Amino acid sequence: MSAAHSEADPPQMIDWDLAVATAKRMMRPGPEVSREEAQQVVGDLRQGAEDSTAHVRDYTELVAQAATAPVVVVDRLGWVQANADGFRHVLSPLIVKMAEKRPEQHALLTAIGSRVTGVEAGTLLAFLSGKVLGQFDPFWGDSNGTNQVGRMLLVAPNIVHVERELDVDAADFRLWVCLHEETHRVQFTAVPWMRDHVRQEITTLVEATPLDPANIASMLRDGFDRVGKAMRGEGEASLLDLVQTPEQRAVLDRLTAIMSLLEGHADVVMDGVGPSVIPTVALIRERFQERRQGGSPLDQLLRKLLGLDAKMRQYREGATFVRGVLDRVDMPGFNAVWTGPETLPTKDEITDPAAWVRRVHG
Repeated sequence: MSAAHSEADPPQMIDWDLAVATAKRMMRPGPEVSREEAQQVVGDLRQGAEDSTAHVRDYTELVAQAATAPVVVVDRLGWVQANADGFRHVLSPLIVKMAEKRPEQHALLTAIGSRVTGVEAGTLLAFLSGKVLGQFDPFWGDSNGTNQVGRMLLVAPNIVHVERELDVDAADFRLWVCLHEETHRVQFTAVPWMRDHVRQEITTLVEATPLDPANIASMLRDGFDRVGKAMRGEGEASLLDLVQTPEQRAVLDRLTAIMSLLEGHADVVMDGVGPSVIPTVALIRERFQERRQGGSPLDQLLRKLLGLDAKMRQYREGATFVRGVLDRVDMPGFNAVWTGPETLPTKDEITDPAAWVRRVHG
């Protein structure tokens, strides 16, 4: 699954091959399944992804072309490799910028730091590899010479682990997960400007990254202070706070609003479609919500530092926004959100859907 890399690629600040190797050593094994069970899981997920297309289209009234984003059922290592390749692609502009503007510093970082950061990245990927059920990668396909817009990843061992842990109907749970990820596929394929808009925001975030060592040191001190306060219960922060300038925070506010919309919309769709095609959807949602709240103290600490708690808020606040808008206008009225970047909700509007309705619909 490893992407091909050109000899002309700039030297990496993160040794991604080492990151994958580190994650492979550190990740936990998946649940035990027989060959027949594994084949059944893969078949169910592929069928669920196919069935979800019509369900999501009918509920959202958004039409996405078929076969524009492949469905890939992966194990934990496959997910790690896919994300290492994705991070390599997303971070490439920053690496080029560093190499052009501060070649000596870049050379030092790549010579000394790439293996250290590779191990750190691998440790992070190993932890996350056991958490993710599915993922839509909107940028896959940018450099592979195809007309495909992203790809849907379904992490089979994690889906099996969670359905067993929740003690829910396996077929229902697998379709429920597929509905969520299919909604993300529709968001990026039925809304043609979305992918370029998110990519531009990421580019803006990269361009706002300071290269001056003194500024970076100042940000690190400030970030560690805020993380320390969060650890003492005096506020909230994550490791993402270590690399935020004011300009970056403005971009992250916009990206946070976008991600809250996308995640919340997917949650609303999976629950809206669910009752008609998933008999046990109410039980699944109840037990899944309880699971989101749980975890060992160490797990909760890691989730806070990695920003995963913030992602959970995105699900909640985004779903509240979508439902709040639908309470005031019908589905076509809500779908005005996909008109263009100017109709996307702001971070403040995510928690005030009435304000978005007033601004967009008067």
